[in-house]
Amino acid sequence: MGTTQKLVLLHSNDMHGDFLAETKGARNVGGVSLLSGYLKKVRTEEPNTLFAIAGDMFRGSIIDSEYRGLSTIELMNFLNPDIVTVGNHEVDYGLAHLLFLEKCARFPIVNANMYIKTNHTRLFEPYRIIDVNGLKVLFIGIITEEVLASTKSEEVIGTFVDVWEASKQVGVIIDNYKTTRIDLTVLLTHIGFEEDKKLAALLDPKWGVDLIIGGHSHTLLNKPYVVNNIPIVQVGSGTDQIGRFDITIDTENHRMEGYTWNVIPISDEDCPADEVLEEVLQSYKNVTDQKYMKIIGTLKRELTHPSRAEETELGNLFADIMQTDSSFDVMLLASGSIRKKKLGPIIRYQDLAECLPFAGPITMLEVTGKQFRHMVAFWLEQSVTTRGSSEFYQVSKGVKAVYDYYNQKLETCMLHGKEISDDDRIKIAVQEFHLNNFTEFFDVPIDEVEANMKRRVVVTNDLSIYEEYLATSGPLDAKVEGRLIIRKERPKESVKIEKSLV
Repeated sequence: MGTTQKLVLLHSNDMHGDFLAETKGARNVGGVSLLSGYLKKVRTEEPNTLFAIAGDMFRGSIIDSEYRGLSTIELMNFLNPDIVTVGNHEVDYGLAHLLFLEKCARFPIVNANMYIKTNHTRLFEPYRIIDVNGLKVLFIGIITEEVLASTKSEEVIGTFVDVWEASKQVGVIIDNYKTTRIDLTVLLTHIGFEEDKKLAALLDPKWGVDLIIGGHSHTLLNKPYVVNNIPIVQVGSGTDQIGRFDITIDTENHRMEGYTWNVIPISDEDCPADEVLEEVLQSYKNVTDQKYMKIIGTLKRELTHPSRAEETELGNLFADIMQTDSSFDVMLLASGSIRKKKLGPIIRYQDLAECLPFAGPITMLEVTGKQFRHMVAFWLEQSVTTRGSSEFYQVSKGVKAVYDYYNQKLETCMLHGKEISDDDRIKIAVQEFHLNNFTEFFDVPIDEVEANMKRRVVVTNDLSIYEEYLATSGPLDAKVEGRLIIRKERPKESVKIEKSLV
């Protein structure tokens, strides 16, 4: 047996501005101060320690959006990650601003496949080899066009289209550095758990990829998912937990000999708070509190948004508010744009802005009944096949759709009690991000839709509409009403037939 060394590899993903600890029972849970305390503790106990972030540090909190990511970079500098890769929300403030923020970061940001289309110049370092007391660890950052939809407005920016192209790029990088002694090779991805599995299956075992640390789909695993002998891990979102690999490396043969992996809860039970970081955090919070803590309205009770792949109370509330007294028939509100799992009964401006952080215009389009039915069937079917990682839409009152997943058929699609026919004309409203990606998200070409009626911006800032409505209305309520139903069960008759044939 060769000489071995231990490496501790800690990792987070999709932190989304989750900077503040929350009180849960008798404990304070999560937040960057406790997370920093845990990192310092492990780095003291284990000299060979690395900390990686698999994308989406930005978006989700007032502290992040108020300072357009600058506050996030400063707080991340205190956490001192050894390596970070780009997530889709890193581009939300614009490409130029992202490149500016990179200059403020005191940590490397890697991405192998974002480039400028005109000359194919990479925007970031594609990889980084980190030396930890003689152990050499290669990190490669990957993101694909499917998740980088927000850059559609950045016409000069491209990425490799899919995981197949991404896998080829991994091979190119590794082939070019075979002469460099590497003890561990890690893909730091932000493409979602299902795509990570596809990517792992495409990797040539000769390349020697040891681990995939992923993000984007907010998947909280309780153990690594192994594909092609490559463990894939992801730890949900936020700062309530962190992933931890304890890896044994054979330093003579330069390979991973074994590992254990655990999800570590971040709470004041085991993690001492970083008092310096807490002071910096509070300085940001004091500024935002003065601006954002005003009460703007109330709900009759706490409303929830437990999943982005189903009809929810908050989804119905916001879709209905936007459709009220509007010039369109149906509001299609993206589930993913609702970033809090619960809201109310008291709503402060900060609560609303953090729940709906992607403030922007609402555009009205006209679709035929045939197009609308296809759109609804497409996103309902995709929500099952992608296990909730695709786009899903909350609909305003009056819509009722029932989709039979087993037979891949839209059984019912009604508006105000009337079945929608192919020749009907329906005015719909969508958010800007979903307008820019309309063809991909709805499977109907945007040019065919615009042939029905020219697009028209009907709201310039949707957050102001929600704020005004909540401020001028009495306590509001919303319920899950069965507007969107997906039947996943197999018909009993088919089950009986199959059993009789066995």
